[in-house]
Amino acid sequence: MKNNLLDLSNPEKFHENLDIKGIDKNTLINMLKSMILIRKTEQQLASSRKEGLIGGPVHLGAGQEAIAVGISELLQSSDRVFGAHRSHSHLLALNPDFYKLFAEVLGKETGFSKGMGGSMHLFDQESGFYGSVPIVSGTVPLAVGAAMAARMQETNDIGVAYIGDGAVEEGVVHESFNLSKVHNAPVLFVIENNLFASHMHISLRQPSDMISRFATANNIPYKLLDGNDVCAIYNAAKEQITEMRNGAGPRLIELVTYRHYGHVDWRDDVDVGVARSLDDIENWKARDPISRLSKSMIINEIWTIDEEEIYTKELDALIAESWNKAMSDKYPNMNSTLEYVYAKSNNKTK
Repeated sequence: MKNNLLDLSNPEKFHENLDIKGIDKNTLINMLKSMILIRKTEQQLASSRKEGLIGGPVHLGAGQEAIAVGISELLQSSDRVFGAHRSHSHLLALNPDFYKLFAEVLGKETGFSKGMGGSMHLFDQESGFYGSVPIVSGTVPLAVGAAMAARMQETNDIGVAYIGDGAVEEGVVHESFNLSKVHNAPVLFVIENNLFASHMHISLRQPSDMISRFATANNIPYKLLDGNDVCAIYNAAKEQITEMRNGAGPRLIELVTYRHYGHVDWRDDVDVGVARSLDDIENWKARDPISRLSKSMIINEIWTIDEEEIYTKELDALIAESWNKAMSDKYPNMNSTLEYVYAKSNNKTK
């Protein structure tokens, strides 16, 4: 296999502090708080799933928070964002309502999808999140269609498609790349390359570990970056999104990262026959996007350890309160099973 990612996929590299120059203080604080919120929300989900309090599987993205946060900081609520099946961060970066996420994962009527979707069928159109699905690559053409619609409506809105490295092995992704370029659709393809599709390493699935090669094949401008550097992500996405809003057509950004948990639930997945070791996990945790930004802000006197302790303590209390509230919420009424299957119409049949 050709290693085009080079050091980007080396867990022993990129442990240094971040270059935060050029990003204003409020944006840095917002991004740090958002990443911490997402991490702690997923830690609650992981522990609750392990305890058997959650009935269905949860696909966690701890370690990958910088991607959704860096991108979402530049989006507007009228943009059209589409996730995949590991999309807690994609939604929470747009709307940090972890209570509604808890309720949804628990199947309660107070959840984002009224308890009908669980962890993988999330939806919050008001914040610009148009859905996540367990069908690998299922939302990618929808994001292209939404971007084409925005262009036809003569808005400056964009579509965003979050895509894992495994999803790129589906044919519809390549059709979407081609279609977006041919029709100059303002869609940002965000490749979350965490090197694994389920339990299989990219070296066992593809001739090269760099997904950006498909952008080259479709003549789509791209960026290839450390996916654990939220500042680099923010700066690169800012440039790409500005170009897209000005009519430049599709863009692709590939972000190399790693998930702290395994494919699903709280496990490490180091004992299921895959190229994943505890040493790799620990080295990637040392490349953690949250601690790297926090340290950089503390060194530059934008943030303090005391401020972080106060924030995390208050957040922990809110998460515990929200979890307990969601646990006591009601389940949907049995009659609502079919209520959301068919669209309601005001037209009367004659």
